[in-house]
Amino acid sequence: MNKSRYSLLALVLSFGACAQPQEPEQAPPPPPAPLLSGVADSIYVAGAQAEVKSWQMAADSDFVRLADVVPDIIQEIRYATSYNFVGRPIPGYEVPVALLTRRAADSLAQVSRDLLAQGYRLKVFDAYRPQRAVLYFIGWARQEADTLMKPYFYPDIDKADAFRLGYLAHRSGHTRGSTIDLTLFDMQTGKEVDMGGPYDYFSPVSHYWCRDGVSAQQFRHRRLLREAMMRHGFQPIGTEWWHFTLIDEPYPNTSFDFPISKEVL
Repeated sequence: MNKSRYSLLALVLSFGACAQPQEPEQAPPPPPAPLLSGVADSIYVAGAQAEVKSWQMAADSDFVRLADVVPDIIQEIRYATSYNFVGRPIPGYEVPVALLTRRAADSLAQVSRDLLAQGYRLKVFDAYRPQRAVLYFIGWARQEADTLMKPYFYPDIDKADAFRLGYLAHRSGHTRGSTIDLTLFDMQTGKEVDMGGPYDYFSPVSHYWCRDGVSAQQFRHRRLLREAMMRHGFQPIGTEWWHFTLIDEPYPNTSFDFPISKEVL
């Protein structure tokens, strides 16, 4: 990391993970401005009295570039591009680089070594996520006319139901810096393995235990990734086969909002 110091916002939140479909629907937060314009100047989280504190990205920071710790990682940071469920780059993703806390990155390095011995590399879609991106998703879900990517990512649901069904969360573990979305890359074929459903697909087929339309081979791929991650301290969730959080995460109650930018790399 660059040794220059930057004062960056962080929010102290109550612990929260991705929403589960089976849980009772929570009351939504107050409506943000359309698409959350100016969110960087007015950060809030509904239902929580957030204490803002100063945080510096420095050489001895807990956040690291994932590729510096896991050199074999393949990065396809979807939210830095227009190929995601929104259809445009997301605020806070200024460069396509995965960041994680040092503790999570070190644990992922063990996962990588484990899977390399079996002929696979890890491919990451998302890691640390600025809080402003989460708020942007809330705003996007309320823009009923904005369905640009519906045919590709949520063909069978109304986007307004994405939170209720558990495909999006008002509070994301990604903002704490120890959660990652990833898949397997087969070094023999030179392709991603077939998981039976694409990343960020808003459908029951994305649930780990789904067997409707998921072949035995596709489920074996899901299990291979899940078991490797769990062996090295990561906790999966049932609604997304690609999503894992370090159990012993260093910031279980803190959400960060510094952008993923050239200035902090």
